[in-house]
Amino acid sequence: MTGTAVICGLKLTHDGAVAVITDGRLLFSTEAEKIGNSPRHCGLTDAGQILDELRASGVDPAEVTHVAVDGWTPRVDGSSYVELRGRDGRTHPLAVAGYSDEPGGPAGPVRPVHGDGLPLHPMPGGFASYTHSAGHLFASYCTSPFAERDRPALVVVWDGGMPPFLYRYDPRGGALRRVGWVGPASGGLYPIFASHFPPFRVDRRSPDRDRMFGMEALFPVSGKAMAYAALGKPDEDAIAVMERVTADLPPADTHLRMYGWTREVLRRLDGSGLPDATVISSFQEYLFRVLLAGVRAALRDAPELAGLPLCLSGGCHLNITWNAGLRASGLFEEVWVPPFPNDAGSAIGAACAEMVRVTGRSAVRWSAFAGPGIRWDGVVPAGWSARPCDVAGLAELLHRENEPVVVVSGRAELGPRALGHRSIIAPAVNAGMRDTLNRLKHREGYRPVAPICLAEHAAEVFAPGTRDPYMLFAHDVRPEWADRVPAIVHVDGSARLQTVDATSSPTYELLRAYHRLSGVPVLCNTSANHPGKGFFPDPGSAMAWGQTRYVWSEGILYTRGDN
Repeated sequence: MTGTAVICGLKLTHDGAVAVITDGRLLFSTEAEKIGNSPRHCGLTDAGQILDELRASGVDPAEVTHVAVDGWTPRVDGSSYVELRGRDGRTHPLAVAGYSDEPGGPAGPVRPVHGDGLPLHPMPGGFASYTHSAGHLFASYCTSPFAERDRPALVVVWDGGMPPFLYRYDPRGGALRRVGWVGPASGGLYPIFASHFPPFRVDRRSPDRDRMFGMEALFPVSGKAMAYAALGKPDEDAIAVMERVTADLPPADTHLRMYGWTREVLRRLDGSGLPDATVISSFQEYLFRVLLAGVRAALRDAPELAGLPLCLSGGCHLNITWNAGLRASGLFEEVWVPPFPNDAGSAIGAACAEMVRVTGRSAVRWSAFAGPGIRWDGVVPAGWSARPCDVAGLAELLHRENEPVVVVSGRAELGPRALGHRSIIAPAVNAGMRDTLNRLKHREGYRPVAPICLAEHAAEVFAPGTRDPYMLFAHDVRPEWADRVPAIVHVDGSARLQTVDATSSPTYELLRAYHRLSGVPVLCNTSANHPGKGFFPDPGSAMAWGQTRYVWSEGILYTRGDN
């Protein structure tokens, strides 16, 4: 790598990760939660672990030429939240860039904050730091098809600690225009509002960590609330209440004001008799309307922005309903969401921002399967047997046994969605499979199970059924297929579709083989992990979990002895 920029991106706070880009290619991105069954959303604060992950992914730390650190907000007293524990055991606070950007000013290249004191020898001690918002922006744009085409694009960043912010980025010269806010509410309003309802209530007195008060407790809420919203339909009177409260008491971007907005909405809705699911569905629809109205207003005020493609990033763009609504709005040539719109992509984003500054490139070559590889001692737990089984044999097993199988294959997925390499795969032809998967994963019964479908058959089964390899847009199941694949049909008839093609091997070959046997081009796919933990890092972890009779990995089928 002599003479080549080797750029290491770091996200050290929650959803911690380390990523490396060189010569315009993402070599890897390892999220802390995907190491050794670690807790979801955990940080990456140990210098030794970062150096170990570099070496495990084939990067000599001495060859790193640039380090970029994701920005964050300081503590109330002004000290840094971003800290790194050195190999000497001491904690090193890092002076990093802030959390969000401000609107206005002329378009121009992004300027980092420069710092030093990284305890990562033999890597450089100095670093560049970009705002958290900028990291999201570049994680989305640089991995987009628009970057490959050298095409300017709009980017909306909407994350937990900031309202939605609109940018225009032009790769020709790296010019970034900060258009401004296109909504009044930080993304944190969504889980804060939902946490007041019984299915998601956060209780500081509870001994259960997931029910304790605080942002750590709020992380799981949004995904659950999005699924729960499908149990109801938006109510126009409830939406009107939310509009009036916003006029009287804007939620802004502080937790105190978001809680105040929530309490006032719930107070005015008290006695309305609306079911909880209807209120949450109305709330979700209200936030989308506000976002869409804000984007429309920005395009109206700056007509030169019209007709450009759109990139989305920030944790709010895990919401498949909002993403699909923006795509269906007709405002944009094309809409792109990477598989890591949340903070799982922040290390990639910091590295991309530094790549743009150092090399002038705005496009990165990457794969969704650039996470850590399988790390396992090969010891098969007592009670399990192993035998060779190719992909065709796995398809035959699924068709014959109609049981879920844990699949641990190749390198892990980037981002929070299991895309076939760290998945539980199961037939979708029996409605009871959804209950089976939710039960073995200890999930609520209303939670949907996602479908994977051959890309060439997606439009036959789903509407619109367009290419969606990362499960980031809502699709409807066509009525003629609803009874054939009932396990993946949500209560509102929708599905969080993942399309697979020849680039998604071995999942593509598995689906093709299963389709030949069954006539059905769809299987169930849900993440393979312990509750509250990251994906299984190896087949041994899946066997130790013991909730399925079968685990498949790299051409070997492991079978529990009571089969």
